[in-house]
Order: sequence, then C-alpha cells, then structure tokens
Amino acid sequence: MSLQAIRFTRSEPYQLRILDQLLLPYTEKYIEINTTVDAYNAIKKMQVRGAPAIAIVGAISVIVEVSHYLNGKFKDQSFYDLINIDNFKRQLIKRLNFLITSRPTAVNLSNAINELIGIINNSSVQSIDELFPIIFEFGTELYDNDFKNNFKLGENGKDWILNDLRNQGFNGDFSVLTICNTGSLATSGYGTALGVVRSLWNHSKSLIEDNNNNDGDDHDENQLPPNKRAKLDTIKFSRVYPLETRPYNQGARLTAYELVYEKIPSTLITDSMVTYLTSTLKNSSSPIKVCVVGADRIVKNGDTANKIGTYQLALICKQFGIKFLVVAPKTTIDLQTLNGDGIIVEQRPSIELQNVSGGIINNQTNQVIRDEETGFAINGKVGVAAPGIEVWNPSFDITPHDLIDGIVTEDGVIVKDSNGEFDLESLFK
Repeated sequence: MSLQAIRFTRSEPYQLRILDQLLLPYTEKYIEINTTVDAYNAIKKMQVRGAPAIAIVGAISVIVEVSHYLNGKFKDQSFYDLINIDNFKRQLIKRLNFLITSRPTAVNLSNAINELIGIINNSSVQSIDELFPIIFEFGTELYDNDFKNNFKLGENGKDWILNDLRNQGFNGDFSVLTICNTGSLATSGYGTALGVVRSLWNHSKSLIEDNNNNDGDDHDENQLPPNKRAKLDTIKFSRVYPLETRPYNQGARLTAYELVYEKIPSTLITDSMVTYLTSTLKNSSSPIKVCVVGADRIVKNGDTANKIGTYQLALICKQFGIKFLVVAPKTTIDLQTLNGDGIIVEQRPSIELQNVSGGIINNQTNQVIRDEETGFAINGKVGVAAPGIEVWNPSFDITPHDLIDGIVTEDGVIVKDSNGEFDLESLFK
C-alpha cells in the first residue's frame, strides 16, 4: 500500500489533513487545513509539494473553507458577505487568486484554481448553499481523477520503456534514474515518474513469480498471445537510483522514504554522482537505460520546468544514450506558453541553500533523537554555508524539448515527429 499524503473526509464535518513533508522521513505528522490561507501557507512552506498534490490541496481547501462558513464555524469572520451571493463569489475569487501565488511555476495549481474560478463566475446559483455542491464536485473529481490518471501514467510509462528496450534488442536487468519526489507524497497516490518505477517493479515481481511457477515446458513464443508472450521477457527492472535533489533534499528525504517503505530496490546518490555512476554501470549486469522525471510545467513545444538539476540530468542522459522521459498528467501542460522562455522560475529563500534540516543524530548510536513524550524525532537545522555569501536559489530549471525522448501522459506517450517537435495539442483534440 502506498503512502497517503492527503487525507480528505468527504462528509460533514469536512476535514482536510496533509502529511507535513518538512518532518519526513523521521516523523509522520498530519496538519489540518481549514482555509485557503492555511493551504497557501502549507504550499509556500513546502509542507505539501509536488504539482498534482499542490493543486489537490488548493482545490479541497476551498471545499473545507466554504463548508466552515456555511456551518458557522467562523462566526466572527468579516471577509465574506454571507448574504449576497455576488459579493461572496467576488470575495472567494480574490482569495483563490491569492492562493495561486503560493507556487507560481506549478501550473497544476493555477490550471485547477483558474478552472474553478471560471465555474464560479459562470454559475447562476442564488445562494452559497447552491454554490457549495459545485465546488465540492470539482475538488473531489480532481482528487479522484488524479489517482486514476497516476495509475495510467505508470502503466503507459512502463509499457513504453519495455517496448523500447525490446526494439533495441536489449535483454536482462536494467536500472532507472530519477530526481526529486514524484510519488504518492507528490500526488493523490501512486505517483507520476515514481509511479512508472512502481509499475516497472510490479512487472518485475510478476516475472519473478512466473519463473518460480514455471512448469518447465518449452513454449513457442510466436504462438502465444501478446499478454502471455510478454511474460517470457528477459527484460526486467532491477534498481532505481534516486538523486538526493539538493538543496531541499526531496529525493533523500521523500523518494528514498517511499522506496524503503515499499521495498523497491534502490540506491541513493548525490546529484553530482550521476555521470560516474552511469559510466560505471554501462557494461554491468544492470545498466541504466532510462531516466524518468516529473514536471511542474510543460509548455507547448515540450520544454519542461522541473526541480533544479533536471536539465543537467537530461544532458548526461543524452551523452550516454539513456532515454529521458517526462511523466506528468495533462493538467501539467500549458499550451498558452510557447516555449521555456515564458516560464516564471520561482526563486526560493537563500536559507534553504545555506542550511540543512533533518533529525538530530546521537553521535554515539548514530540514531535520530526522539522526544520522550511524543516519540517524534527532534528536528534541527545546521548551517553549511559561509556567513555573508550571496545565494542564488532557483527552485526549477527548464529542460529543452530536444533533450526529451517522450512525454508520458494518462492518454499515452507523446514522442517527437520527424522534425524533432512534440505535438501536445493533439492530446486535447
């Protein structure tokens, strides 16, 4: 069972709780989101992160906020006009526009909230009670569709990778690279790029089980149907190498946490080890054959904004002939922006680069120190940079589309045409 970063109670009293990802991997603590301002703060502080999860938390926070006002939980509030529906809609939309500014690069959030704003503007309801079911339906559908689409993403990516390796004539075990966190913690569940890894691992386990249950009979592969023939493959995922993903360490703290939790074979590496690792494994029994990454925004020509370090990872993959796949739902695609030059790259606080956060370690036992009463790990920050040094800390970089081999969506894998261009508009026809 995958981890659950977002917990939403769909009946009264509506409740939204999110796993505080700043405390992972040593402490699992859920925090309550009651308003859109709570959601803004959690997104801004990166207590919740990952483009799909950000959009879901933003949308569901609207459900919870409006339900609280309807039920009189915020009796002394002065922001909303609870009598005049037109005033209420204007005030709500103002708060939604503010929510979008919490993470400007993550297009899923702006796509979802702008769609909700359009629905609110175009609704002909006469009361807040009539508006609430519309908001509720939008938020819950976003949550449910994300989970279903994540599974499709995983299967589509897995199938494309295995077919590509067959076409290359490859046999045996292979390894995968990934960066940042794109799993259950970044989505409603299952994950995007890490969902592909999860699907590859499930495929590998099925091959192992089939081999163990093999009755020893010889088979003519060409006489078998495709689903049975696939089981005779000798192509098998064996290990994933997640990058630590500095400076916020989402790979080390979150992806590694998920991989250990689900017992997927994995080895953590620093961001600077990729080239040497890849060259070392080139002629090994399990070479790196593919890299899967997520996306915070994919623009019309396929240029992709993702966690800082993704661009250099794509360059390394190009050097070694490793397939580079971007895995994201269609909600991440921005057809209004023509190329990567139009993407706003968020600048994060310098302190995130100057300090390292984590559980305080007992030097004698090398174990994290825990609070005797709560059992939670005691977290702290350690300064690692020279005081007074200037810092440049972009949260994302832009990978040019010419370095990307395929864009995996819930509707299939988009590859470039003979001119080296992606046709992402075809996904929406």
